[in-house]
Amino acid sequence: MDYYLVALFSYLLGSIPFGFLLTKIFLKKDIRDIGSGNIGATNVLRGGNKVIGFATLILDISKAMLPVIFVKFNYPNLIYIASLCAFLGHLFPIWLKFKGGKGVATYVGILFSINILFGIIFGLVWIITYFISKYSSLSSILGSLSIPIYIFYVSGNNIIFFIIMFVLIFYTHRENIKRLINKQETKTKIY
Repeated sequence: MDYYLVALFSYLLGSIPFGFLLTKIFLKKDIRDIGSGNIGATNVLRGGNKVIGFATLILDISKAMLPVIFVKFNYPNLIYIASLCAFLGHLFPIWLKFKGGKGVATYVGILFSINILFGIIFGLVWIITYFISKYSSLSSILGSLSIPIYIFYVSGNNIIFFIIMFVLIFYTHRENIKRLINKQETKTKIY
């Protein structure tokens, strides 16, 4: 019973589409009609409103942290179920006909909740890659790849979960990867 409740609780929190809600409430626009059509923070930033973009980022991180930290302290053996379900909630939100975001901010929330060091490593790789390339997508892909590589060299424990997360993020960025290869990807301004 705990397994199903944790999975449902995590999925429902993860599925709250903050990018969609904030742009609808404050800009009276549908974020799905702007830029890439994605509901995540990067597209909200590209939509021209940095305050709403950063608010989306913080809320998308928080919606993963809440269930994962709760489960970490109350049902520690289910932490990876909570993490995966919160992440899948963002990717496939029931409220938007299962068409969600790419999951990067939500994954950052998961990383910080599981192990602060993982979040820091992801953040450092993301920032370094971004300042070199100005591509949010490339930064996200390399950031998510850095975690299983780090775990492999340090301990190897639970590496399968982090490989799965990397594969999912790689998959959600498949169109970005095509554009990066063809040198057609849009650079992101975050400041």
